[in-house]
Amino acid sequence: MVKEISICLLPEQETKQSIINSAIQKELKKAGINAQKNDITSVFIKKSIDARHSKIKLYLRYKVYIGEKPEDELNSLPDWKKTDGKTSVVIIGSGPAGLFGALTLLEHGIKPVILERGSSTSERKRDIAAISTKNIVDDNSNYCFGEGGAGTFSDGKLYTRSNKRGNIPLILKIFAHFGADKKIITDAHPHIGTDRLPAIINNMRNFIIECGGEFHFDTKAVAIISEGSSKKFSAVKTVNVKTGEEKIFRADACLLATGHSASDIYQMMAEAVPESLEAKTFAAGVRVEHPRELIDAIQFHGTKPENFGAAEYSLVTQAEDRGVYSFCMCPGGFVVPSASGQNQIVVNGMSAAKRNSKWSNAAIVVEIRPEDIPAEFKKQAEEKGCPALAGLLWRTWLEELTFKNAQGQKAPAQIMTDFMEGKLSEKLPASSYAPGVISSRLDQWLPAHISKRLKEAFPVFNKKMKGYLCDCALLIASETRTSTPVRILRDKETCESVCIENLYPAGEGSGYAGGIVSSAMDGVKCCNALAAKLCK
Repeated sequence: MVKEISICLLPEQETKQSIINSAIQKELKKAGINAQKNDITSVFIKKSIDARHSKIKLYLRYKVYIGEKPEDELNSLPDWKKTDGKTSVVIIGSGPAGLFGALTLLEHGIKPVILERGSSTSERKRDIAAISTKNIVDDNSNYCFGEGGAGTFSDGKLYTRSNKRGNIPLILKIFAHFGADKKIITDAHPHIGTDRLPAIINNMRNFIIECGGEFHFDTKAVAIISEGSSKKFSAVKTVNVKTGEEKIFRADACLLATGHSASDIYQMMAEAVPESLEAKTFAAGVRVEHPRELIDAIQFHGTKPENFGAAEYSLVTQAEDRGVYSFCMCPGGFVVPSASGQNQIVVNGMSAAKRNSKWSNAAIVVEIRPEDIPAEFKKQAEEKGCPALAGLLWRTWLEELTFKNAQGQKAPAQIMTDFMEGKLSEKLPASSYAPGVISSRLDQWLPAHISKRLKEAFPVFNKKMKGYLCDCALLIASETRTSTPVRILRDKETCESVCIENLYPAGEGSGYAGGIVSSAMDGVKCCNALAAKLCK
């Protein structure tokens, strides 16, 4: 017999096995199961922390085997095969959707050919460093583009609520297999860390190549080539961003996994098949940075238990019929520059594995619906022949507006209390943002439908976290890449593009996922559907 049970403990009891065993026995008896101690084997599967009240509690979940031998679940991985190359699929993008899609294709013996506009992780590190040291943003190799996608150098956060979209435990096991700490399998909010994730991505790449797959870095897709009146995919036209060399990659199908920052891909699709795109809800706002000690004190009620890491938080409210919420919370982390083009300022957050910086930050963003986009951007989109692009044009405008209020890659910032009172911050607190911050009246130039709702939300958040609204909280603009404003339409069952046969939009860039794990699951889902068609 196998039974899953949860037990509740105090933090100081977590390491006391006798207390854990006793609690498991108690829960089994409650379930009407009487078993001898020697017949019971418990396997720890999940831990979560409840810090909502003055007394912090741990909830530990176990899979209990009664009279049975435990399964070796960590080693229950897919059966990846070496490919003979007879059937191949071009994958545009090497983020989680692309990488996990490639691994899925190997299960079916299909050859993945991954095209990545950015550089490998080793070269990408230099390009990212140049943003802070030289104010140079490489349009193709930055925090958003390059091996591993946007998540590689911006945290490695693996928590997702997308429980019905795929096999979350399997995604975590695969990350662990390629080098992640095995704690990610049991933590309620698993996290790899931007300092460790590049090596894991490299291990995945090397394995895919060993199995017969290909990687082509600095290779930007510039056109999808289709044939016949049915627009059946046949090839991808590319250009090497460093040499200018053009090349055609032919394949049996294409997984389009470019991420939500590849604006040119939406432009490309809009020019070829405008009916393949639709506008969707997204969000925009600011990064809010506090001293980590303050957030820890608020969340742990002034007393941080021993061996507890930096505190997390999650906030949400409604302001004038729109959601305002925290996103990508980075405890003990850093705010990083995430523009993917010149003359833009975009901020994001990340944490190293130890989450031990002096700051904690989170995006605080406002829901933006298609009807919220100003008429001028809708008109521009219509003139381009694709109304669905209006939100994308507005997002680009906001990023460029932020740049105009900045100084190079130094981001505009304002103390939260000054933002609420409508005054310039005379002296900004120290920040983790490496390029630096400059004082700016965010309340004056941020779009009114964002700034007004933020002003309504912060006092509400302060009631939930007393001390959150304070003069040591820094707002850094602008956070615009929580998700894409555009969806690439696909069939609900087959995951195939509704306009181009054998083209499979996947991951965040398709508009059907958000975050590393949900994107990985989407890549798996699309490639299983793709393989089912190709292998008939």
